[in-house]
Amino acid sequence: MSSVGRIGAKSLRLVSKAPVRPSIPPPVRAATQCAAPGPSSGSHDRPNFPCVDAHAVRESRIISSRTLSSSASTSSGPEPPYARPNPTSYEVYRHTSALPLVYADALPAFEIAYETWGTLSPRKDNVILLHTGLSASSHAASTDLNPADGWWEKFIGPGKALDTNQFFVICTNVLGGCYGSTGPSSIDPNTEQPYATHFPVLSIFDMVRAQFCLLDHLGINRLYASVGSSMGAMQSLAAGWLFPERVGKVVSISGTARSSPSAIAMRFAQRSVLMADPNWKNGFYYDGLPPHAGMKLARQIATITYRSGPEWDLRFGRKFRQLPDGSPRDPSKPRTPALCPDFLIETYLDHQGEEFCLKYDANSLIYISKAMDLFDLTAPALAELRLDIAAPRTSPPPLPPSLTAHPRSPAHAHYHQTLSHSKHHPPPPNPPLHLPDLAAGLRPLANTPTLILGVQSDILFPVEQQREVADALRIAGNQMVSYYELGGVWGHDTFLLDVQNVGGAIRGFLS
Repeated sequence: MSSVGRIGAKSLRLVSKAPVRPSIPPPVRAATQCAAPGPSSGSHDRPNFPCVDAHAVRESRIISSRTLSSSASTSSGPEPPYARPNPTSYEVYRHTSALPLVYADALPAFEIAYETWGTLSPRKDNVILLHTGLSASSHAASTDLNPADGWWEKFIGPGKALDTNQFFVICTNVLGGCYGSTGPSSIDPNTEQPYATHFPVLSIFDMVRAQFCLLDHLGINRLYASVGSSMGAMQSLAAGWLFPERVGKVVSISGTARSSPSAIAMRFAQRSVLMADPNWKNGFYYDGLPPHAGMKLARQIATITYRSGPEWDLRFGRKFRQLPDGSPRDPSKPRTPALCPDFLIETYLDHQGEEFCLKYDANSLIYISKAMDLFDLTAPALAELRLDIAAPRTSPPPLPPSLTAHPRSPAHAHYHQTLSHSKHHPPPPNPPLHLPDLAAGLRPLANTPTLILGVQSDILFPVEQQREVADALRIAGNQMVSYYELGGVWGHDTFLLDVQNVGGAIRGFLS
């Protein structure tokens, strides 16, 4: 028998020899802990849930604003309840011929909203096409027409990452969006009513082809670079894949070449709560109330995926919101928890959802997020789409504007030799099974200089996905892959916030 067993046995014997003590009734205090409470001054009124009531208040406000708009004398009628940019603050390209689509019949015509920064060179060889994330408009930076800060304000301008002293930057609202480009909220010419969910299912490839129709209209044959972050990174890779001879360089920030099951699941959850809103009505809500409650919940889910746990700890911890002045509280008792937003992190998510729910069209979110889910550059997935696969580019990488004025400069050779500056990561011990298929699918990008930027705290597009894009490109034969990982705690939104590191990597790659 082990020592543990011997000690246990001895203990049992000692217990058995202990004298039996007389039974003592428990104190009255202990007996009354579970007793029914006596008369209380507490209120038994109907429970109050202000976070639920807020939906009804918002709905009343929407109805009131629509009534006021309808009574006003305007030439175009009331605006939709979600905000749109002012049509005079951006350019619109109208494409009057059909656009072939991957999953549906051709779109007979479409419009693309766009904005520009910088000056187009006489040879039109200094163009950067900037691609947006899911819910962004073309307003990436302030302009004379719209002086408000844009979503990438600190990255665009003289001497910045996208240096407007050198480059002509174009940013569009994507096909399927609701900020000036054709999407589900646009008028279907066949019915004179909004497309709603009669709008065709889109792919990332369709969005990029529409953008290149704009480039054709502007007489721009080649891009100096295609730059994108988040969903824009998918578009940037797709642009280089579709048009390898027309895209000089590719920048992919916090993106992926193949949507992962976890990201698909997150976006499915967003669409599910949105489509469960009674106001959604299978997408045909434009003559009534928008699904604002579902949009708020969808945005709350999205916000969780954009940030990271360590950031939540630093910013909010487990702190509670401050109670309003005059709120009754018994100092002898702990604070009474609320079922509505009570922790600071809850109030932040509530605020994010509230700010967004009327600023974006619900159907656009559904269509564009689905296009993200469908994105897959592995060879088998591309074969299923029956897309024509282009050959890798044969022309040399473009020279930066600073060198094009000296066509025989010795700096050219040095520039081409240093395009592949990369922070190498160790090869994965267990490479994903799809890596060879991804390398085969990325073959059109084999000769295109590519910058891949990942964020270590990103949970929506984990850094492993950026690593596999870099690995697949190198397996495909690309010797000009620049790869960097960013630290910090800001998660997916690092590409918006880390101006020094993100901007520095882009500036170094482009110049």
